[in-house]
Amino acid sequence: MRLITNLLHSYDAAGDNLIIVVNAEDRENGWIGEALAEHAAISVAPKARGLTVVNTDFTSVGAREKMYARGGIFSITSRILVVDLLTNLLAPETITGLVVLHADKIVATSLEAFILRIYRQKNKVGFLKAFSDNPDPFTIGFSPLASMMRNMFLRKASLWPRFHMTVAQSLEGKKKAEVIELEVTMTEAMKEIQTAIMECVEISIHELKKGNTGLEMEDWNLDSALTKNFDVIVRRQLEPNWHRVSWKTKQIVNDLTVLRGMLQSVVSLDAVSFLQHLDTIHAAHSPPPGSTRQSQSPWLFLDAAQTIFDTAKQRVYTGKQKAGSENNIDTLKPVLEEQPKWEVLAQVLEEIDRDLYFDPRIRDDSNGTILIMCADTNTCRQLRDYLQTMHVKPRVEKKVEEIYDPEEDKPSAAFMMRRKLRNYLKWKREFAQVSATLFAENQKALSGAVDPRTKNRAPANKRRRVRGGGMSAGYGAGRLENGSIAQYFEKPNEVAELMAGVEITEEEAKQNPEITFDPLEDMEDYYQMFDMQDLVVIHSYDGDQDEHVLEEVKPRYIIMYEPEASFIRRVEVYRSSHNDRNVRCYFMYYGGSVEEQHYLYTVRREKDAFTKLIKERASMSIVMTTDAHGIEDPQEAFLRTINTRIAGGGRLAATAQPPRVVVDVREFRSSLPSLLHGRSMVIVPCMLTVGDYVLSPNIVVERKSVSDLISSFKDGRLYSQCETMFAHYKSPMLLIEFDQNKSFTLEPFADFSGSVGSVSAANAGAPDLQSKIVLLTLAFPKLRIIWSSSPYETAEIFERLKAQEDEPDPIAAVQAGLDRDSMRAEEQAFNTEPQEMLAVVPGVTPKNITNLTLETENIREVANMAVEELEPLVGREAARQIHGFFNRDLIEDEE
Repeated sequence: MRLITNLLHSYDAAGDNLIIVVNAEDRENGWIGEALAEHAAISVAPKARGLTVVNTDFTSVGAREKMYARGGIFSITSRILVVDLLTNLLAPETITGLVVLHADKIVATSLEAFILRIYRQKNKVGFLKAFSDNPDPFTIGFSPLASMMRNMFLRKASLWPRFHMTVAQSLEGKKKAEVIELEVTMTEAMKEIQTAIMECVEISIHELKKGNTGLEMEDWNLDSALTKNFDVIVRRQLEPNWHRVSWKTKQIVNDLTVLRGMLQSVVSLDAVSFLQHLDTIHAAHSPPPGSTRQSQSPWLFLDAAQTIFDTAKQRVYTGKQKAGSENNIDTLKPVLEEQPKWEVLAQVLEEIDRDLYFDPRIRDDSNGTILIMCADTNTCRQLRDYLQTMHVKPRVEKKVEEIYDPEEDKPSAAFMMRRKLRNYLKWKREFAQVSATLFAENQKALSGAVDPRTKNRAPANKRRRVRGGGMSAGYGAGRLENGSIAQYFEKPNEVAELMAGVEITEEEAKQNPEITFDPLEDMEDYYQMFDMQDLVVIHSYDGDQDEHVLEEVKPRYIIMYEPEASFIRRVEVYRSSHNDRNVRCYFMYYGGSVEEQHYLYTVRREKDAFTKLIKERASMSIVMTTDAHGIEDPQEAFLRTINTRIAGGGRLAATAQPPRVVVDVREFRSSLPSLLHGRSMVIVPCMLTVGDYVLSPNIVVERKSVSDLISSFKDGRLYSQCETMFAHYKSPMLLIEFDQNKSFTLEPFADFSGSVGSVSAANAGAPDLQSKIVLLTLAFPKLRIIWSSSPYETAEIFERLKAQEDEPDPIAAVQAGLDRDSMRAEEQAFNTEPQEMLAVVPGVTPKNITNLTLETENIREVANMAVEELEPLVGREAARQIHGFFNRDLIEDEE
């Protein structure tokens, strides 16, 4: 970001430039604006104007035109920019250059690629610079770097990895940040849970491979599952055939997402929160109320799942077996295992305090602030609670002669964990009531059903290995008759025992904040700003935002509670940029955990990505930046002028004008306008009332994605849209467009042989969707429906539809549906059903029906009119026939 702001300032200070920043986010606009203002103040550049953000707030076309004429640096949202370029409100020839952010997100069908194509076609001399800090997308696919450069019309690529000599010297040549690495050992229970989850993941991957043999499964292994977005990759591979995939495969793909989340939760959540998380997962994977189908996830039938649930409970509370009872456990006592990192964090903070007290540093530009960085806001909240309460002890009665114990003053999370357990037990009691009500009917139905998979197996209690040390088999999460884990609910007496064990003590009661009324008078006497020396700031990783956090907080001590490779880079840059600021960084991670593996993989992947890019750039030929379809071949333009093909009833076409399509400005969210422009069509953006695309004076197209189609049927919007299309155009069409990477089918064709729950709620109404489409065609028999598998296919269909048609008039397209009075009588919108009824009445012809519909409100009025009233509208003979039809006496005729 600093590179970009320095570059933009050089153009800003020069003046008389029109620079466009493309693909910037809102907060990046704020940072660039601040940086440019700062640079302008320091350099005292008289011509510098700063950044102007053009978004949906700037709705006035005239205001935008004046701003563009004045010049300067503009950050414009892509949808506004593409419309302004196409309408020539912003002439591409006047632009000095474009600066593109997040170049890794630009694909061939994106709006940004469309903008760059329009710019490059009309402006050959302006500069074009694209920036990215994410090398991964440039390494996926066949010759990805060349493809990305072709999409952005670039010829030269500059790579600056961390191991580049210049970069290494810049970051390491000056005084480096002091880094202390702290490897924290996980507790045995945490290790046991992690191993069990990994076993579930491994078995799930094996099942996936077994059920889907025709796919590329080289990366389908446990290592990939722990490090990559494995569930996303698998889903992407299966999506083209999603309708053919069995419900079991769909279930396993969903389970992988859940299991990967659990791996993360083991190290990030405390013991009580993790047990609560498991309870909600188990409830979510239970059959829906009243369902007799079994839809529980396959991993819940594994022994490893038993281990996960049992060990998670042991971390929170344990049971005591009473004498004389074999399997009955009546007494539970809280265990409340603490996260090992908490103790290490308390020791680090104590060390920092000691360091500040005994060895005060020479004053430098950094504050004495301690910055703790963690993965998300939940962890931030957890650490805040811990640090606030780690010295609060739930006191118990002591004997007078008891001597001082230094262990008592050690930081502890006992207060926080006891409070969490109390809240958990209250939540579980309510949860049990809801669960009992919802699933009672379901369990009755399932108890009578026999699972064929468990017929020839040994009984569940013989098969199961109980791994929770010291825990009796009867206490753990039991199995249902079908072999899956049953939801465990504590008995009332067990809950009472637990609540008694963690009831609020006198010390804890003091910690409850008293709510008092504060009139906020004399604020200055009671409130003041915190001194930065005393602050402990807890913040979550947030991409580029972290750089600004470092600059504003100016911390002397940074504690990385969870590892993050990108933040380490930012600390290096921060330290190298400020020689006068001392920084000590504590780097914490769980040894032998998935957290450590993920961090090492991220670092390795970044290095491998740059290595691939360097190799590809070395062997890359010259990138052709001309678009295959963007600049029309002169021969094709000439052939269009002499096209005499009149086959199929067509007529002689002779025009040198390229084909034109009028497009609704709201359609620029999709990639279709870009693809049509790529096929040498002129795109005319307009605010259309009727339809989305006007291909000719007769053809209008309403485009719907499948999700949009479902919502249009629900609110009845589609029927009114079809009515208005028929009122203004001869050949209205409904285009149903599917996603290119997804299956070209409606969900009813999917395999319903498995669970109902395996089909998502969004697709539950798919059979209903088919019937609604049938009803639509019955209501509008002349409506043409186009099914398209992808936007590419749609562009080709549009090209064929336009082949022998006249070009549309943009002004007529905009006026359609706007001004009812200026329309010709036959173009006005009327309700089609009464018109069709009136058309079959004797005496009504296509010529005189218009006069009737214009002069009368409804059919009842026509039926009650006398011959004398009808005669001026339809003529004497027709009036007599219409009057005779409506006034005919059926009883007399029958006699």
